[in-house]
Amino acid sequence: MFTGIVDDVGTIERVATTAAGRELRIRTRYADLVDGESIACNGACLTVREHGEGWFTVAAVVTTLDRTTIGDWREGTKVNLERAMRASDRIGGHIVQGHVDCVGEVTAVSRRGDALLVDVAVPEEIALLMVPHGSVTVDGVSLTVNALVGGEGFQLSIIEYTEGRTTLGGLRVGSRVHVEGDVIAKHVQRLFAAQRAALT
Repeated sequence: MFTGIVDDVGTIERVATTAAGRELRIRTRYADLVDGESIACNGACLTVREHGEGWFTVAAVVTTLDRTTIGDWREGTKVNLERAMRASDRIGGHIVQGHVDCVGEVTAVSRRGDALLVDVAVPEEIALLMVPHGSVTVDGVSLTVNALVGGEGFQLSIIEYTEGRTTLGGLRVGSRVHVEGDVIAKHVQRLFAAQRAALT
C-alpha cells in the first residue's frame, strides 16, 4: 500500500524486452532497496527485480502494459516514485493501492494565482468515483478533486510544492496520466450496484 506522497523522481536509464516483460532500469536516490519490494512508479505498483548503487529494475507484464502508459516510457522519461508504506508511517495523502484504473488525458491546463489547474478526462465509470474535494491519485500523486468537469472528468488544483517536486509540473494538453480512484469509493459503488441489481 502507498499514500501518494512522492519522495523521489526517477529517470528511466534503460528499456529492454525480457522474459519478465518490459524491463526498466530506473535511476533513483534510494540507497537501501531490497529485491522483491514494491515501488509505485507513476502510481503503478511494480516489484524491484534487481538493484544497485542508485538504480533498480522493474518489469511490466502485458496486463500492466494494457492499463498504463509504461509501454511509452523511454530512456530519459521521468517517473514519480514512492516506496510502500510501513504500518507505523503517517498517511500524509490517502490510501493508494498502486492499481491504475485507467489512463486519463489532460484536456486543459491553466493558472489561477499560485495554483496550476489541470483538467483530466477519464472514462465515465471512473468519473463516477470522483466527488468535489475527494481523493484521487494521478501519476502516483495523492491529490484533491478541485471540481468535476461535466460527466467526463475532474479538475486538479496543484500547489507549487507538488508542481516542483513531481512530474506534474510538466503536464500539457494531451498528456496521458495514470489515474487511480479512491478505493473506498470503489467499494461503495460496487455495493450499491449489487443492491440495485437485487432490486430489479
